[in-house]
Amino acid sequence: MIGNWNTTAARTLRGLRGTSAPMTYLLIAVCCLIFVLGPASGLTPSYGTGEALATAQRAYFRHWGVVPADLFDGPAREALTPATALFIHGSWVHLLGNMLFLFVFGAMTEERMGRVEFTLFYVCCGYLALLGYAVANATSPQSLVGASGAISAVLGAFLYLFPSARVTSLLPFLFFLPLRFPAWVVLPFWAALQWLALDQAPSGPGVAYLAHLVGFGLGFGYAWVRYGRTTKVKVAPAPAPEGENQP
Repeated sequence: MIGNWNTTAARTLRGLRGTSAPMTYLLIAVCCLIFVLGPASGLTPSYGTGEALATAQRAYFRHWGVVPADLFDGPAREALTPATALFIHGSWVHLLGNMLFLFVFGAMTEERMGRVEFTLFYVCCGYLALLGYAVANATSPQSLVGASGAISAVLGAFLYLFPSARVTSLLPFLFFLPLRFPAWVVLPFWAALQWLALDQAPSGPGVAYLAHLVGFGLGFGYAWVRYGRTTKVKVAPAPAPEGENQP
């Protein structure tokens, strides 16, 4: 059994080394693995079922997620939670929506930035996006988990680096017909939806639209400062599915 796992891991690492965006695929793999092994997936018998499973999920999210009220008044270890929360997801829909966005927009962004820079960019922007949400909701006792802030930063950087790249979008008010638009149309539209949703979002648990906006702004600003106006990359149209799922 151990030998089989070692062989599988070796093959996976060899495959990652052979791709142009290994860190994007590694991040997706890590997030999926952590989710499957955690209580939110409902696939691990040791967490129990029913109320026992729900209790385990709440404890899990509180331990690894960002709890704004604890972040500023709790123990020092809470300062790490904006980083650990990036790899925790609350449901299958949450996970798959985020990983779809990362798969579509992460590879090209990583190719442009390079592996090390992209990884640091992803983690740092994700950390700051969740921190920004916590500052704005400093007394909230709700746990915040997910890679949304980091992936939103990837979207922001992608917009600056590849504004002409054509993206296939599924729009619900057009009966989910697949239509192709350049990134400079799709991604600002997505950011506008986050802004409108933020203004109408109820109090209490839900989607952290503010973390999306902070991450998006950080990603776009970083790409602007780091690469400048003269290094923008023009790309030929390429298939890249994007849906209406919120990261």
